[in-house]
Amino acid sequence: YLILIRSIYYNKGFKMAKKVLILGGGFAGVESATYLRKENYDVTLISNRDYFYIYPTSIWIPVGSAEFSDVSVPLDDLSKAHGFTWIQDEVKEIWSKQNRVVCENAEYSDYDYLIVAIGAGKIKHKNIQNTLSICGEPKESLQIKEKIDELIAKGSGVVSMGFGGNPKDTSAIRGGPAFEVLFNLHYKLKKLGLRDNFTLNFFAPMAKPGAKMGQKALDMMDVYSEKLNINRYVGKKIVDFEKDAVVFEDGSVLKSDFIMFIAAGSGSDLLKNHTDLPLSEAGFVSVNDNCEIRGEDVATNVYAIGDAAQLEGPDWKAKQGHVAEVMARNTAFNITQKDKGSSERKGYQEHLNILCVMDGGDGAGFVYRCDKRDFMLPMPVVGHWMKKSWGWYARNSKLGKIPRLPGM
Repeated sequence: YLILIRSIYYNKGFKMAKKVLILGGGFAGVESATYLRKENYDVTLISNRDYFYIYPTSIWIPVGSAEFSDVSVPLDDLSKAHGFTWIQDEVKEIWSKQNRVVCENAEYSDYDYLIVAIGAGKIKHKNIQNTLSICGEPKESLQIKEKIDELIAKGSGVVSMGFGGNPKDTSAIRGGPAFEVLFNLHYKLKKLGLRDNFTLNFFAPMAKPGAKMGQKALDMMDVYSEKLNINRYVGKKIVDFEKDAVVFEDGSVLKSDFIMFIAAGSGSDLLKNHTDLPLSEAGFVSVNDNCEIRGEDVATNVYAIGDAAQLEGPDWKAKQGHVAEVMARNTAFNITQKDKGSSERKGYQEHLNILCVMDGGDGAGFVYRCDKRDFMLPMPVVGHWMKKSWGWYARNSKLGKIPRLPGM
């Protein structure tokens, strides 16, 4: 049947749609699939999960104000809404010069363009298995909830949450969710009348965690943490995670009943050891402003976007979901223009900014930074519901149930 359809298609004078293979089902992968389908490309997306996970709203799973199903969208539903094909498989090797991708269950070589959107790996701290991360595997959010529920049932405890750094690439640090889960836990414990029975700690190796957001936001975060009676342990390198403690370089120990830790991003083992793609010092795919892989003697049909790609720009640059989506939309545009014979291209660097709604359970702070300005705007009560509304919007707009807003 396929041969017959192809024959009819060509006999009518049509050209078969060019094929794009996308590796990764996160913000970058799904966005590029959606926009390339709008340009009538034949799109296949490979993901090791059968759902798209909305990480920014997963912060509420540990405190029970969101269910796992609220922040995950089945790829079956997304593929039906936008017309792309998706395959659940694990990418094992990428050989761009051979036009070949090796997965656990099959190999793929029949594509015109390859988009690498597989996300990042994590810095491997000693005994990190003794921690859980809200930015790790999605199912960890449920494990965090279990740990918190156990301590609440006990009636008291010491909880420590923090994040780490990557000196080779500071854009790969993701710290905001650590603050948000901690603030939401404070709010939950306060509602339960248990806050005085718990010690809440924040820790990070850098002297000014959150400095990327700008000085105004940093100052306000310090004030807010003090107001909520959250202890801060900063400026000390983390050397080990014991089962019940964080161990710092100076020998000091932070005893804890539960530790949540967000390790900084790093190039994945796949990228570092099983590919011919050009890499940065930190192991991310080296790309130019148009998201094309960079270097001499490289394949010209390969792009890298999202957390898998190296970001270039100002010192405060940070990998965020909206940046990944800008890279995805630009890549779809650039591929389309290339096939039209146009020299017009779109770059991601002019769109770099930090944008987030820092949720605290009973309110939020709107954080924004670009080259020209930075600020943090407190939004009691309404800020929380704004972020809740964004989660609903993100889910339903991606499914095509409501229109996408420009730039979102």
